[in-house]
Amino acid sequence: MKYSTFEELPVWKAAIQFALRVFEFTAKADFRGLGDTKNQLERAALSISNNIAEGFERGSTKDLINFLYIARGSAGESRSMLRLCESTPRFSNFKSEISNLISDATGISKQLHGWLGSLKDSNIKGVKYFNKQTKRNVEQDKEFEEFDREMARYKRELEEKLMQRGGDMQA
Repeated sequence: MKYSTFEELPVWKAAIQFALRVFEFTAKADFRGLGDTKNQLERAALSISNNIAEGFERGSTKDLINFLYIARGSAGESRSMLRLCESTPRFSNFKSEISNLISDATGISKQLHGWLGSLKDSNIKGVKYFNKQTKRNVEQDKEFEEFDREMARYKRELEEKLMQRGGDMQA
């Protein structure tokens, strides 16, 4: 599926939901007296969706890849800080909530990893570089791929018919 805005991206939506849940968690009175931990966790959580958005809007695959790696780093930073909270006695009543947040951040990291893998295998530089000729080339490549799929299907059908005839001749 092709997305025209970052707001349509499932991973961006997941990152926003994660940030909102982190904000709910950090609103607890237990975060008082922990220095900058609350703000750092909130910034790391928010950085995930912001870097996905910024990379998407840059218009080049190279920039997108760079920002998705930053987003993954922020997901890792969030997990690290949540692990710290998990180990802190003052958060012992919130182990389940922390575990769920860690799981959410891990899921986002996995989505980003999968997207990065497909982007690195792509030969498309990004919409920033699209011109009429590039668009025609992409469309032509799609047509060739469809033709190749049709020919492969036709070949399979033909081979099946030949196998059936061969079996009929032996009988």
